Amino acid sequence: MTENSHPSGEHRTTLLRGGEVHSPADPFATAMVVERGHVAWVGSEGAADAFAAGVDEVVDLEGALVTPAFTDAHVHTTATGLALTGLDLSGSRTLADALRRVREHSAGRPAGQVLIGHGWDAARWPERRHPSRAELDEASGGRPLYLTRIDVHSAVVTTALLDLAPQVTGLTGYHPDGPLTDAAHHAVRAAAHAAITPAQRERAQLAALEHAASLGIGTIHECAGPDISDEDDFTGLLSLAASRPGPRVVGYWAERIADAKDAQRVRELGARGAAGDLFADGSLGSHTACLHAPYADADHTGTAHLDEGDIAAHVTACTEAGLQAGFHAIGDAALTAVVAGVRRAADTLGLARVRAARHRIEHAEMLTPETVAAFAEFGLTASVQPAFDAAWGGDEGMYAQRLGVERARTLNPYAALLRAGVPLALGSDSPVTPLDPWGTVRAAAFHRTPEHRISVRAAFTAHTRGGWRAAGRDDAGVLVPGAPADYALWRTGELIVQTPDDRVARWSTDPRSGTPGLPDLTPGRELPVCLRTVVRGQTVWTNRS
Repeated sequence: MTENSHPSGEHRTTLLRGGEVHSPADPFATAMVVERGHVAWVGSEGAADAFAAGVDEVVDLEGALVTPAFTDAHVHTTATGLALTGLDLSGSRTLADALRRVREHSAGRPAGQVLIGHGWDAARWPERRHPSRAELDEASGGRPLYLTRIDVHSAVVTTALLDLAPQVTGLTGYHPDGPLTDAAHHAVRAAAHAAITPAQRERAQLAALEHAASLGIGTIHECAGPDISDEDDFTGLLSLAASRPGPRVVGYWAERIADAKDAQRVRELGARGAAGDLFADGSLGSHTACLHAPYADADHTGTAHLDEGDIAAHVTACTEAGLQAGFHAIGDAALTAVVAGVRRAADTLGLARVRAARHRIEHAEMLTPETVAAFAEFGLTASVQPAFDAAWGGDEGMYAQRLGVERARTLNPYAALLRAGVPLALGSDSPVTPLDPWGTVRAAAFHRTPEHRISVRAAFTAHTRGGWRAAGRDDAGVLVPGAPADYALWRTGELIVQTPDDRVARWSTDPRSGTPGLPDLTPGRELPVCLRTVVRGQTVWTNRS
């Protein structure tokens, strides 16, 4: 890729030409002009000649694909950075390997330093059990260690970390030698995070933002809250992102509000809404998602953190204050409670006001036809993570272990959501699953349950424009004149149109359909490689290899 550059400046005008520009304005576009941080024009190579003399910079794409930058609609930025720079067990395939990694990470670190790790998943290990406290005490050399399960809804800790939170033994979710959940988990998490210095936190946040930029991600939705992080972490991240070129950060603060005063405090933190991980329940992996019928491998139905009345009150207060509301809801009983609560709010305020607020639900995995219809009725955005299905779906995956095969096959019904007209926004829930936008699109298009698959184009739209819409913007996430110039350049192979229905695919690739192509994401094929990421018209990452 070659450039003919003028001195750089915030408002320089750039012509990109000689590639493939993914734009509904012109499905055959090969060139694009960016001016003052916005897309000014897209069109053909021949028409680009008229712009060449009047721009500050010309970029020869050399056949590269230009797409809107991705939006990851659910991220925990500091935790992602800590996993990138610290102890990451997501690649461990056995308990013994996980303990070896803990031992190696602990070696040489000061005896009193709090260590933080993430990503263990006993369901993937042949031992089928979590690390015991004694094993972690030995592997860590007696250091304080906080180690979250891959879903971040439970953690195992060392004795030295428990000593930093002595009240934990009396809290809900405390188990003497098992993973800590609920209030006990929140207490040890707070103790561990309190030991992170501001400098360590900023390094982790920078690492996460730079990694996101390297993957063509232009915007992330930070899902924070008092049960997840703290206000300093949240406001520090928003300030850091605003102070430097890089991915945009849209902040959500997951705290219940009761009135306009509460809403104003959420706004003063810089949050877009009182949404994100406001927990209606927990997770399937930790047996804390709230179900109508018991787990297949446990004699209970999980944990409900909010009831219909709590949900109705929060949605009502947010809607009246002009603030976006939202909840974390995974189990079918939690989702039933959410839609019942939203219905009560709509009965009080009117359906139009609730729909206009664009409230959102995170994860939304165990949907039924009735709850899908309610999402459509109330204009709820489903903020979903297709990598969950790739990691834990299928007849032998963790979902089937927890729920049984038949119930597991109903999870994450993306096709049904789209057919009902429910807005979709795709994300990773990083560090639960990695930042990986093209892998996320692939996971939605090649869902382990075939009837839930959606086209690559629909998944791509949900991972670009869908994220912007979930944050209340309809004018972004697409390369058309007037849109923000957030885009990425990719090295990839032939562009095609992939859909679950071969008849649609054949028509879509016919030139008469005017459907712009996208990379072939068939499993096993190499994913596109990011060459450059641009946000607000400014380059925030370049591939130097």
